[in-house]
Amino acid sequence: MAHATIHFVSPYTGQARDAPVGFSWTVSFFVFFPPLFRRDWAGFAILLMAAIVTLGFAGLIFMFIYNNMYLRFLISDGFKAESATVDLDCLQQELGFPIPRIE
Repeated sequence: MAHATIHFVSPYTGQARDAPVGFSWTVSFFVFFPPLFRRDWAGFAILLMAAIVTLGFAGLIFMFIYNNMYLRFLISDGFKAESATVDLDCLQQELGFPIPRIE
């Protein structure tokens, strides 16, 4: 289960998104639908193609890595962290990449 959630905000559009950190139960049950509902079009295409090629077994791998993929997608799209359910510095160390923050 995701052990933390980061609340991201886009400084350009004002959109807010929540990104879970850790294991993805939603991907384990629904495979390619979570990226669709999160408006992560690249993630949706990747998971859909992987699910088709592997007859749905791709969910067994992506349930461990999708939330990390979604975090990187949000950061590359310009979103910045506003708050988190745990300390952002600890999450940043755990993930191994910097999390941009609203100043």
